[in-house]
Amino acid sequence: MTVHEIGKKAKEITNILGILGSEKKNQGLRSAAEALMSGATEILAANQKDVEKATKSGMNAGLIDRLELTSDRIGAMADGLLSVAALEDPVGEVLSMKNRPNGLTIGQKRVPLGVVGIIYEARPNVTADAFGLCFKSGNAVILKGGSDALESNMAIVKWLQKGLSNAGLPQDSIQLITDTDREVTKEFMRLREYVDVLIPRGGAGLIRAVVDNSTIPVIETGTGNCHVFVDESADFDMALDIIFNAKTQRIGVCNSCESLVIHREIAPKFLPLLKERLSLKSVEIRADKEACSLEPSFVPATEEDWGKEYLDYILSLKIVGSIDEAISHINQYSTRHSEAIITSDYGNSQKFLNEVDAAAVYINASTRFTDGYEFGFGAEIGISTQKLHARGPMGLKELTTTKYIIYGNGQVRP
Repeated sequence: MTVHEIGKKAKEITNILGILGSEKKNQGLRSAAEALMSGATEILAANQKDVEKATKSGMNAGLIDRLELTSDRIGAMADGLLSVAALEDPVGEVLSMKNRPNGLTIGQKRVPLGVVGIIYEARPNVTADAFGLCFKSGNAVILKGGSDALESNMAIVKWLQKGLSNAGLPQDSIQLITDTDREVTKEFMRLREYVDVLIPRGGAGLIRAVVDNSTIPVIETGTGNCHVFVDESADFDMALDIIFNAKTQRIGVCNSCESLVIHREIAPKFLPLLKERLSLKSVEIRADKEACSLEPSFVPATEEDWGKEYLDYILSLKIVGSIDEAISHINQYSTRHSEAIITSDYGNSQKFLNEVDAAAVYINASTRFTDGYEFGFGAEIGISTQKLHARGPMGLKELTTTKYIIYGNGQVRP
């Protein structure tokens, strides 16, 4: 099937999905979750082919971690669909109704976006998450995954479609473009007559390519150069726990910590403790000249390190003399994803909260919580780092738009 045929079919299906009741959608999600578990053996076998191919090609550990599926991860994907089924349906919600002097009553109502296109890299869990959120919000979804995860994605989509079919619902509510030719991807980016919004999910190169080439409106889901600033009033034990979690709990995700900013007043005492804690996971610390003079085992940082998303056991570290210097450094090199401060000073916490420009700003907590599931959205379509329409983890409401509804009793404009 050509990309145009896929797009046309998706557009036609929006006429069904847009008016599908909540209970029907929930039945479809529950059936898809059940089918996903039924097909777990086949999905794992397909994923193993992708992992073996990626390993042979030299893919780094962080990206392989994103690619690899386990029984538990498939179970989590199914649970995610069930969680989305349990969420309130945003479609049809009336946001406001106001009476005008001429007797008209004007309101806004949530409606689906229509056809959502998603281009993403080697993260097969995105396939199930994207389907669940798009289906519950009344949207058809067209997926274009990376070639590294092709076998996995085909198997997942097959079983999701089977689940929809078992529930008597259109299985082409989710479609996968399997052609890996780059020209096909470019063609997909220009399918404006059928696709209402395009969401890239992956590294900086992928996102830039989609933004530069798409004729479809794009919602950017950004890369994550996430910072943790350890203020001079920070509790050391808390800071070490948060940094260790934010950096090492999963290295291949966009909400992991990639950069540390440390206040000069505490650096001599804190850095040896930091080195000892991160050595448990053999984390390499690339630091500025001042930090290297305090801890000679640190690797001297380059300018490139301050803005780097490593997706590896590597951190950059900068020493600053004030919270203003910390905020300035973070705002200069941030990707506007997630930033955190560890502090016992209320004034500094509020200053950081107000002045750091990011989709999610934390006080005394790990950046790893920037996640649709953790935020109570059931799952997420991605973390939007732009400022129009949606920002932060994108759940059900972010996959809707509004239309005005107007009630009259014969009014004509004079």
